[in-house]
Amino acid sequence: MKPVPLRLQQPRIPALQDAQFSDEQRELLTRGKPKQILNVFRTLATHTDLYKRWLPFANHVLFKSSLQPREREILILRIGYLCRSGYEFHQHVRVGKAAGLTDAEIEAVAVGPESPLWNDFERALVRAVDELHRDAFISDATWAALSARYDTNQMMDLVFAVGQYTMVSMALNSFGVQLEEP
Repeated sequence: MKPVPLRLQQPRIPALQDAQFSDEQRELLTRGKPKQILNVFRTLATHTDLYKRWLPFANHVLFKSSLQPREREILILRIGYLCRSGYEFHQHVRVGKAAGLTDAEIEAVAVGPESPLWNDFERALVRAVDELHRDAFISDATWAALSARYDTNQMMDLVFAVGQYTMVSMALNSFGVQLEEP
């Protein structure tokens, strides 16, 4: 699959370097433990108050939602692709593979709900992302297909996952967040 390109080749808001961290930023970004810090976090932490309030929601969507990781990653990859967010798509290819997605399924994300690789439920997941992206609304037919298997919490987590990663894609694209060095 051809990678989704970055929109900007230079950041508009540069990612903080370690030497630039305030004590508060260092604590927020490392939680007291040295580790690799992704550029998305290095960039968002420049607005410390926003970062502190956004992070609990982002952690819910990525780590604590009621969605299965594989299904969540289909949603995230599709919205990253539709938003043409090279950074988001690149990062979640790795996460998606760890959640069990194959290379062929990741390529099917770009094809959309028409891909023959999707089963009926996965097709409905991809269609829901397309509808939310296009109309800010899940159609009755797609809602029925998903709610036959998902409970209320899962339906809510689906909408909020797509919304969260739409917002993050907008930020990544507009701020010019660059991929980490290999």
